[in-house]
Amino acid sequence: MRAARPISLALLLALSAPLAACSANPGAHAWAALVCTTLSPWRAEIDSLTARTQQQMTAETTPGQAKENLARLFDGAAVASEKARDGVAKAGVPDVTNGEAIAEGFQTSLSGIKTAYEHASSGIQGLATSDVKGFYSEVGKVVEELGTEYQKSSLDTTSLESVELRQAFDSLPECR
Repeated sequence: MRAARPISLALLLALSAPLAACSANPGAHAWAALVCTTLSPWRAEIDSLTARTQQQMTAETTPGQAKENLARLFDGAAVASEKARDGVAKAGVPDVTNGEAIAEGFQTSLSGIKTAYEHASSGIQGLATSDVKGFYSEVGKVVEELGTEYQKSSLDTTSLESVELRQAFDSLPECR
């Protein structure tokens, strides 16, 4: 077996330093910026989908059209929520106290929201459209259940509070 050449060892050390730096957890400001950059378009999409859902509830469409439109809206919200969860996962774990639990909390919340939208889509798709009044009554129940599931998925920040992250979220323009 040959001994490593000094040049090879130097090259190995030079290449490993940047890799080690990449594996470090981002600081509070860096993590908050990544999360807010991920969540801003998601919030805008959810706000848009919510407004369109409300329009569908009052629009003069047939139950079949409303069913199709609402299912598509809820599916879109589920996809957007999964994309946001994936973006938060890619942000990594913030280098703060309880950073792992905080990152996991964000991801779990977004996953729960995605599931709530999936349930709403399934609920809408399962509705009969022959009775107009009955259909819209059942849509109201599906939307109400969506709201309940959405609330249950909210991030409980009482046990995940980080002074550094709070300051970062409050100070960064991308978080407003």
